[in-house]
Amino acid sequence: MRAVFITGGTTGIGLELAKHYLSQGWKVGVCARDRQKFDENFISHRDNVTFYQVDVSEREQLKAAISSFSKSIGLDLLIANAGIGYKKKSRVPDFEYTYKMVQVNLLGVMYSFEAALDVMIPRGKGQLVAISSIAGYNGLPGVAGYSATKAAVSKYCESLHLDLKQFNIPVTTICPGFVETPLTSTNRHSMPFLMRAPKAAKLIARAIEKKKMVYAFPFIFSSIVRLIGMLPRTWYRFIITRKALDYSRE
Repeated sequence: MRAVFITGGTTGIGLELAKHYLSQGWKVGVCARDRQKFDENFISHRDNVTFYQVDVSEREQLKAAISSFSKSIGLDLLIANAGIGYKKKSRVPDFEYTYKMVQVNLLGVMYSFEAALDVMIPRGKGQLVAISSIAGYNGLPGVAGYSATKAAVSKYCESLHLDLKQFNIPVTTICPGFVETPLTSTNRHSMPFLMRAPKAAKLIARAIEKKKMVYAFPFIFSSIVRLIGMLPRTWYRFIITRKALDYSRE
């Protein structure tokens, strides 16, 4: 029986991915800070899912959880899904919260990969996946830290995809657009091509199965964002400034 560990696996995309893999007969490990959310969502699946109460920004906690899961059950797939975003946009950066965002969105991925590779490299097999975002393609106004951390995750995974081929360990970067999750529920701006989390999870699981290096969706929206990113920066600044939100209404 195959085993997957998912960080941030009790809400949003992580929760739907956990449900998907449980339905496919996998053993699933999930970690999150709030055990109550786990108890609310996994009562009927306790035999196949293990919960670890962990803050992914705490390196030793996360490594211990993944190590414990892998030793008792195994580890074929690691999905670094945990992440946080801004509750509202702001012209003046909230530096304290942005530092926390770096710890969760970027270092949390690195910590989870580090622990997984301790298991996968000696075995010469496994797969690493990180949930990045289309927001990492361009520097977006009002969410500098979010764009920066997601861009960093994407480039980090791109490098690892090349480095870890020698160990037969593919690395997949997932870049979703807008998905209905607690993270996006506080957004006050329009969210084009908004997708429900169960559908997003199915698309992500399919991309993981195919071992894609990068998977961005929805296709039309991600294509538009990437095209905008190819424009000269003066053009990009002109377009994004005209489309930027009125911060006074945030």
